[in-house]
This record gives sequence, structure tokens and C-alpha cells, in this order.
Amino acid sequence: MPAARQPLSAVIITLNAASQLEDCLKSVAFCDEIVVVDSGSTDGTQVLAEKYGARVVTSEWRGFGPQKQFAVEQAAYDWVLCIDADERVSAQLQASIAATIASPVCLAYRFPRCNRFMGRYLRHGEGYPDWSLRLFDRRHGRWSDDPVHEKVIADGEVGILAGDLMHDSAETLDSYLAKQNRYTTLAARDAVARGKSAMAAQLVLSPLLRFIKFYVFRFGFLDGVPGLVHILIGCGNSFVKYAKIISFQAGKQ
Repeated sequence: MPAARQPLSAVIITLNAASQLEDCLKSVAFCDEIVVVDSGSTDGTQVLAEKYGARVVTSEWRGFGPQKQFAVEQAAYDWVLCIDADERVSAQLQASIAATIASPVCLAYRFPRCNRFMGRYLRHGEGYPDWSLRLFDRRHGRWSDDPVHEKVIADGEVGILAGDLMHDSAETLDSYLAKQNRYTTLAARDAVARGKSAMAAQLVLSPLLRFIKFYVFRFGFLDGVPGLVHILIGCGNSFVKYAKIISFQAGKQ
């Protein structure tokens, strides 16, 4: 008789995610519970989540890392799978997760995330494999307090699972750029708050090295025009982040 697997909670944070959430919820239906922590949606997100059997918790926004950690703490089970509303667990990844938690050998697992950008799933460069640690025993791992670019900090060895987490964002290029502008501001303010500084040389070297790494050595050119646009925006983000750090240090913003 196969061993009984560990019970698993799927954990999702939302804000006005009704247009994306349904496919996400379907992809985590294999979990023992779904917890949605919503920070004040007005588009029917909460009703949609409840329709698919999710337990909805309403809570004020804390920043990405703290919000995700709060959501993890609302789960009924210690093993948690954390995904975003615009992500879907592929069939292969579902099978990997189910098999793994039947007899886990690690306390946390990561897997590749495949990002859709300008209508194409990127398979190279900065867009793939985009390793994401999202499955873990919350007694031995937690989300960082970072306001942006949050990550799970886990005790011990981290395992690797087969199968992709599909990031199926339907946002326009305009909204994507606006989001990147907000993220670079948050990242720059956080860096300054932690005592980090920036020099003029980083404005040039960081974007240049990033382009060489992802577009050349990680074959980003194989993803065509979407891959080129994606990496150029990423390089621009590097420039803008360091420019904002310098500006904040000078007290001009």
C-alpha cells in the first residue's frame, strides 16, 4: 500500500485578480485546501475563489514578502505550495509535487517557472528556467521580509522537482513597464534603507553584463523578438534601479 502523503495547502495572495484567478485555482485543485488572502478586491475575486472551494481571508496589504508569509500562516497544513494568481501548476509539476510529498526527502523544493511574454513562453535567457522555491514545510522555511523580489528562506537542502510553473501573465507591455518602474523604486528604496550605495560605473556595467549573461551565454536570442525585448527591459531595470539609488542618496527624491 502506498504511503499516505503529507496534506498540502495551496496559498495565493490576490488583489483584483478575477480575470486570472480561475485557471490558477483549477491548477491547484489537487491540493487538500486552497487559501486565498485578499487585500481588498472589488472585481469579484473573493466570490470566484469561494466558488472553487477556497477559504478566503481578507487582510490589509503588507508588502509582498510579509503578505505571503501571513498567507502561509493561515494555512491548515504545514506543507504549503505558494503561487500567484497569474501562475498555473502544469500537469507534470502536479504529478511531481504529489509524488514528492508522499515521502519528502527535503524540507523545501524548487522548480522552473516558464514566463509568457508578448504572447510567447520564453525558454531561454532571463525568462527560463527562472527557478522558484514555492513548495516547503513552513516549520523550516519562511518568506523574506523584502517588499519586492521576495524569496523563501529555507533550512537545509532544497530539492528540485520536474515540471514547469507556468506564469501566464496577460498584462500589456505598457502595464508591464509600469510595474517594473514601481519595482525598481521599491528595490532602490530598500537598498538605501539597508545602507547600500551605488556608483556611476554600475549604471553602465550592470546592464551590459546582464545583457551578455542572459542574451548571449543563456541563449536569450533563441526566444526571438519577445526574448530581446524582455532582456532589454531587464537591462533597463538595472540602470534605473542604480540611478534611483544614486538619486535617493543625493536626497533628490
